[in-house]
Amino acid sequence: QVQLRESGGGLAQPGGSLRLSCAASGRTLSNLAMGWFRQAPGKEREFVAVIQSDTYITRYSDSVKGRFLLTRDSAGDTITLRIQSLKPEDTAIYYCAARPDNQLGPEPAPYRYWGQGIQVTVSS
Repeated sequence: QVQLRESGGGLAQPGGSLRLSCAASGRTLSNLAMGWFRQAPGKEREFVAVIQSDTYITRYSDSVKGRFLLTRDSAGDTITLRIQSLKPEDTAIYYCAARPDNQLGPEPAPYRYWGQGIQVTVSS
């Protein structure tokens, strides 16, 4: 089993920045891709970004490309999502997720492990 614990988030103004982190623990974390999804009120859960273990190759959704930066620490157990130029439409619950096949796909089903979610609100 893998446990995922999110931190960061909160309230920010449009045009500002935020940082979300997710720490993984439990089974071996090698070959474990980690990423983020988000769900806005009344909408389906949406893929945001994912990063592979070992190679640290990333994939982003088109809606966040250029504003979001996903990194992974050298130990491989913590990922950080840096969000710049925040928009009101970034308001959502952000979920950390991990998949044991180390792939970069955007569909939620292969992500076996999920965090509890953390609120991000962008408002003036």
